[in-house]
Amino acid sequence: MNQTAFNNLATREDFRAIARWVEPRSTVLDLGCGDGSLLSLLTEELEVFGYGIEINDAGVLASTKSGINVIQQNLEDGLRLFEDASFDFAILSQTLQTIHQTAAILRETVRVGKECIVSFPNFGYWPHRLSVLRGRMPVSKSLPYQWHNTPNVRVLTIKDFEALAPEVGIEILDRVVLHGGQTVRWGANWRGSLAVYRVRKS
Repeated sequence: MNQTAFNNLATREDFRAIARWVEPRSTVLDLGCGDGSLLSLLTEELEVFGYGIEINDAGVLASTKSGINVIQQNLEDGLRLFEDASFDFAILSQTLQTIHQTAAILRETVRVGKECIVSFPNFGYWPHRLSVLRGRMPVSKSLPYQWHNTPNVRVLTIKDFEALAPEVGIEILDRVVLHGGQTVRWGANWRGSLAVYRVRKS
C-alpha cells in the first residue's frame, strides 16, 4: 500500500468501516475520490477493481500517480456515464456535504451501485452544537475548516440523513457512528462525530 493510503487510514476513521462492508474482488466507484487513498486501500486489501471520480486537479494527479483509474468530472453533472447497477459498490466518503444537489446525487449513487456506502461528518455532534450556541461555526477533527475556507456547502446530522433517505428512494441497511475511532452505540446523534451508512435503492 502506498504511503498516502497508510496516512489516510490513520486519519480517516471512516475508511476502516467502509472496508468492512466492501466485498473482496468487487467493483467499486468512489465518488469524490480525492487523492485515491480509499481506492488504494481497498485495492491492496480486498483486490477490488475500482474507478474514482474527482473534479480537483491535484486529486486527479495524485490518484493517477497511485495507479488509480480516475475520471475528472463534476459530480453535480450526474453519472450519465454509467448504467444502472454498474458497480457492486458506489461510495460517497465524506463527499455528501460538499455538493449542492444532495438529493440528486444520492439518487444517482444508488442507481449506479448495487449497494452504496455514504459517510459524512455529523453536525449534531455535541461540541458542534455548543460552538453554535456560543455564536461560532464549529471547527473539529471531522469539520476541520473555518467557515470562510470550507469546501462544505451543506451541514447535516444523522437524523437529517435518516429523514431524507426514504424521500429519495434509499433503504438503509446498516449504520456505524464513530468518534475517535470508537463506535458510538447510544446517543449517536449527539455523541458521534462521523456517520457511515450502508444503503441501497429501495
